[in-house]
Parts: sequence; C-alpha cells; structure tokens
Amino acid sequence: MILAEIITIGDEILIGQIVDTNSAFIAKQLNKIGISVYQITSVQDDKKHILEALAAAKSRVSIVICTGGLGPTKDDITKHTFCDFFNDTLVQNTQVLEHVELLFKKHIATPISDLNRKQALVPTKATVLHNAHGTAPGMLFFEEDVTYISLPGVPFEMKHIVTNEVLPVLIDQYERPHIIHKTLVTYGLGESVIAERIEDWEERLPSFIKLAYLPSLGKVRLRLTARGQDRVMLINGLADACSTLYPLIGDILYGTEDEETLEQLVAKLLANKNYTLAAAESFTGGKIASAITAIPGASIYFKGAVVSYATTAKVKVLNISEIDIAEHSVVSAEVAKTMASNVRQLFGADIGIATTGNAGPEKGDSDAAVGTVFIAIDSPLGVHALQFNMGSNRERVVQKSVNKAFEMLQKEIIKL
Repeated sequence: MILAEIITIGDEILIGQIVDTNSAFIAKQLNKIGISVYQITSVQDDKKHILEALAAAKSRVSIVICTGGLGPTKDDITKHTFCDFFNDTLVQNTQVLEHVELLFKKHIATPISDLNRKQALVPTKATVLHNAHGTAPGMLFFEEDVTYISLPGVPFEMKHIVTNEVLPVLIDQYERPHIIHKTLVTYGLGESVIAERIEDWEERLPSFIKLAYLPSLGKVRLRLTARGQDRVMLINGLADACSTLYPLIGDILYGTEDEETLEQLVAKLLANKNYTLAAAESFTGGKIASAITAIPGASIYFKGAVVSYATTAKVKVLNISEIDIAEHSVVSAEVAKTMASNVRQLFGADIGIATTGNAGPEKGDSDAAVGTVFIAIDSPLGVHALQFNMGSNRERVVQKSVNKAFEMLQKEIIKL
C-alpha cells in the first residue's frame, strides 16, 4: 500500500479564518489512483514547525504533499524551509521567470516588481511543476525513497497542478493497488437502525471490501470500498455485495453517489428528461437555488427562484392570498402548495418546488413550532406538500430541509 501525507501550511487555517478544502481535493485525487492518505497535518507559517512536520511525515509515508506558503511576500517561507530541509539553495529558473513576466504582461495591470520576479527562485534539487494559472511554481523532490511535493495554496492553481503535473508523475513512479468506491444514498433511517438491519450482511463481506457509514443531515450514505490488485475481481465483488444489500434497504435507498451529489443527480434527471425547475424559498433562503446553480449548465433546466423570506414578499411577489395566510398560517401545507404552483407559473417551469417553515430559534410570523417545515412540489402530476419536524437547531433545520427538497424532487422527476 502506498501512503501519503498532506501538510497544509498557513496560520489562516489554524485560526479558522479559512476552511482547508485543498486537502479534501488532494486526498480524493490520490484515492482515485490507488494512493491512500495516512494523515493530514496543518502547521503554522513557522520554519521550525514545517521542518518538524516534514521530518515526521518522512517516517510514516512515501509521498508528502504540502500546500501553502509559496507567495512572493515575506510570510511565505516554504521555499526557504525546503532549502533548509534538503540542504539546498535557491537559483533563478529561466522558464518560471518568463512565465511570470508573461502573466503580468497579459493579465495584470500593475507593473511587475522584484518580489514577483523572486517567484522564479527555486531550490536546485527541485523539479519545477508548471503553474499555468499563477506565478508560484509547484516543486517536486525525490530523496531516500520519499517524494516531496510543494504546491501553492490558491485552490484553482493547486488543482490544475495536481491534475496536470502531480498525478502523472505519481502514476509513473509508483505501483498502486486499485481502489474502487460504491456509495449508496439512503433517507429516512438513522445510522444505528441501518447498521442493525444489515448487520448479518456486513459480517459476510469479503475481506477486500470495507463498509463505512457516512451520516449527514437527513441522509446516511453507505460507502463500499474495494481495494486490491485485481480490478475485475473488485468490480465483481462490489456488484455481488450490492445485489445482496439492495433487498435489505430497498425502502430507504434513493440511488448512488459515487461521484455525484443528490443535487447533481436531480440536475441530470432534469436535463435527461428535458424538464425545467423553479423554486420558491422562504426559510431556506435560496440554498436550493444556490445548490442547483453551482452545477455547470444549470441554465438549461433551472428557470429561477424567488426568496420570499418575509410574509409580505409571499403576498406581493408570489401572490399568496392574505386570507389563506390568515386562515392556515404562513407555515402550512396550503401556503407551500400555492408557493410551488405560483413560482412554477411565474417562471413558466415544468416543476415548482417551495419551502416554508420555522427554522428558529424563535417563532416568526407563524405560531408553528420551531422545526416545523412544509415542502411542496407542483408538477404535471399535480401539487402536493409534506410536513416535517426537522428539530430545533436552525442550521440543521435548513440543511435537512434542503436535502429533503432534493430527495422529493428526485422522486417526482423519476415518476414523470
């Protein structure tokens, strides 16, 4: 088994100023090519701390990948630290300098400075990894059977280097096992209940297949991972395992999520069936629309959304009857259904979805208990609404409701 460690460098991660998304991306890409991440470490912008992390990683893994600390400013010390670690010096790389100067000429209005030109300084022992989208090059070192890779922390720069520079090197350098995942998405039951239901099945899994439970708000994903040298055996083993699992969870199974989120599955269904969608959101605040529009090409099937957060917005924008609101409450099945129907008509969509509820922590324009949620769908099959109690934590109420909305959409579109 080939093991890797990811080291993220930057005080901004340790103080919670930014979320470390780089490690998640790198780990996923490594896993795809059969390299297992043994550990992820975050360190300060401190030479001593970085050196200690590099030395410790060397004793654990064959591949060490660092991100961060490669900018032109004085606090970006990674290159100098790598020189200390490898007993090396910095020299100017002509190709990197030409690239930096070209980037400034083409895309940057301010004149290039000596600080920017210093980005072309790299350790003599490093192999330069071309950064097509930025001035800080990646660097690769081989020493004592360990591969060290240093990448810029800017996510889109790092992703391009990993995809186009790092992965080809690692694929060529290491013999790797196959790692294949199959993720099944379930809704409606908790992790412990599912575990009890499939306990006997899980105990009969072959040794090369492992099961992981991945609970989140409103759903539990069951991830099957097969690892080994014989790819055909792994694929067949996963297929056999799934075929015996499906009857046990068929009532709560809503599809697979190998590389796709539920909203991506919904988007694919909309596109494949040539249907369009519009959303009317109250307490979810546009999160349904945000999730669907984050998918490239969403303009083909997503017409638009109305975030009618206040009751007055529901009345004036979505034309919800004040009489219905007074009679049934703004948090009700009747209002949810009218919201879905009216937003569908407003945008000329095939399907309308609507959310109204009380996410808390205090009651708003309705006497409904905190956590009370109504989600409605209007489609060629008619209009219907479901009521849920999503708990008392505001963030959980909102996210569970968004997940439930996409679950309901998936069911509805499949029926059409």
